[in-house]
Amino acid sequence: MGKRRSPGEGSIYQRKDGLWVGQYVARGKKRYIYGKTRKDVAQRLTKATVHREQGMVFDAENMKLATYLDKWLDTTKDTVRLGTWKQYEMVTRVHIKPMLGKVRLDRLNTLQVQNLYQHKLNNGVSARRVRYIHATIHKALKDAVRWQLVPRNVADTVAPPRQPRPEIRPLTVGQVKTLLTVACGNRLEALYVLAVTTGMRQGELLGLKWEDVDRGTGTLQVRRTVFNGQVNPPKTSSGRRTVKLSQTALEALSKHSKRRHQGAWVFSTRNGTPVGSWNFIHRSWYPLKEAASLPKGTRFHDLRHTAATLLLQKNVNPKIVSEMLGHANVSVTLDIYSHVLPGMGDAAAGAMDDALS
Repeated sequence: MGKRRSPGEGSIYQRKDGLWVGQYVARGKKRYIYGKTRKDVAQRLTKATVHREQGMVFDAENMKLATYLDKWLDTTKDTVRLGTWKQYEMVTRVHIKPMLGKVRLDRLNTLQVQNLYQHKLNNGVSARRVRYIHATIHKALKDAVRWQLVPRNVADTVAPPRQPRPEIRPLTVGQVKTLLTVACGNRLEALYVLAVTTGMRQGELLGLKWEDVDRGTGTLQVRRTVFNGQVNPPKTSSGRRTVKLSQTALEALSKHSKRRHQGAWVFSTRNGTPVGSWNFIHRSWYPLKEAASLPKGTRFHDLRHTAATLLLQKNVNPKIVSEMLGHANVSVTLDIYSHVLPGMGDAAAGAMDDALS
């Protein structure tokens, strides 16, 4: 006579439709595992009972991925920046749920997620956007593991597409001079001068307050960013930094302060509110770029690359440039602007000859 199973040990049987079922008890509830073969169910049942003994019981309970993502978005809304949450919501609604929403959370596998990425690439979605899809689903599933809904994050073993590094296209000295000449008299002239001389990001410039500027020491503090009305602190500790201002920048800010509207923000609308990112790009940057005859593909962000490139070409220590840009460490700066460094090798060799002669 065969040994009877102890309560909760688990059992396996085959339904009339041929599907194999594993049954076990955890936390006082019957739980089921389904599979096409007895071997598959047996393996998964063994793993489930081991998890149960370790205190890890996963309670997805037939929840569809779409349902889980909706609950996840509700739960995380107050834990991340609003802009980040809006991106999560858009990615799940537009990209993830239409293809994978009906899949059970506990049945989702690596191949399904990988196929999602490939489908998006085949339909013209950029590698950068697919990488963001990956970041979103990986974060959602990481939380599902933390909440003990599933035993593992299947996105851990999915390979997102490689994102080719965008070509750095800094302006030439002549183009910079033309741009600043055209910007002379513009109500945002000082913003363009700061962009070229400090390499500050668009959001950092739009987030400047007069309290951040110390004309006595010739410095400013980067304390926040603004994007379409949303004010946030810098994302990293290195982003919160002190920037030394050139005389050109100080003069531009001084002139700007004499003709500005009263208010806390250095660059504001006529109502005293921060300038919106969309309005800035479309109503200021694009017309100015055209008037300065800059190449069509020139982005405002290229002014940041211009500042870094000009300083490195003048043999400013890369560590200083890195700190000015707010990079996490100097290796990031050297990686991005490696195209500038080969030309500096001759200067280094010449300096060594001078030192030893």
